[in-house]
Amino acid sequence: MSRRLTAVPLPALPEIVPGDDLGRLLAEAWWRLITEDATLAPAAGDVLVVTQKVVSKAEGRIVRLADVEPRPEAVEWARAWDKDPRQVEVVLRESAQVMRMEHGVIISRTHHGYVCANAGVDASNVGAEEVVTLLPEDADRSARGLRLALLEELGVDVGLIVSDSFGRPWRLGITDVALGVSGFRPLDDLRGERDTEGREMRATVVAVADELASTAELASGKTSRQPAVLIRGARLPAG
Repeated sequence: MSRRLTAVPLPALPEIVPGDDLGRLLAEAWWRLITEDATLAPAAGDVLVVTQKVVSKAEGRIVRLADVEPRPEAVEWARAWDKDPRQVEVVLRESAQVMRMEHGVIISRTHHGYVCANAGVDASNVGAEEVVTLLPEDADRSARGLRLALLEELGVDVGLIVSDSFGRPWRLGITDVALGVSGFRPLDDLRGERDTEGREMRATVVAVADELASTAELASGKTSRQPAVLIRGARLPAG
């Protein structure tokens, strides 16, 4: 039997500021969605994908550039590539290891272990000038907190993904990936199972959470102001 995969953005949230109760705001948005379509009421097996940006803002993971004093290396590199030296300084602070600095982009390993452009520091869709956001300190903890808040508000235990946009080595463009996951395992390990021709699979581990994060981004887009997407119908590895 074929399965139907559905991805529906929740209604837009207000501008998020540090200290906001993001779990409650997400629940309220989901209730508004239900008033439009009662079939989208929370159900077991649902996954809510929430963008990192709103999570970081609610958690206060923001930096005001006016408070940043850039080091000489940041000033020199920013001058060469027409960048803001204060933002370059924040990127360097958020980097555990700088892997490459070329063509105006810094590729680094963050203190979390992510390898990404500019250590995840971002000035887009922040809601204020002269401000940048940082990645959540612990995205799995953020996902777990939001999932438990939604369980309390909605009465249903749903999966929760905190997502962000990353580039990929040797490929153009960006795609959304999962930074934090709660409620199910992010990977579906198929090693030891048989393929359709009976051969044992020895290397297949499916990045389910990353695939769902990308699905959500296709549904919401980058400029919709709808940072949360309900996904229904996915096969979720048991957590």
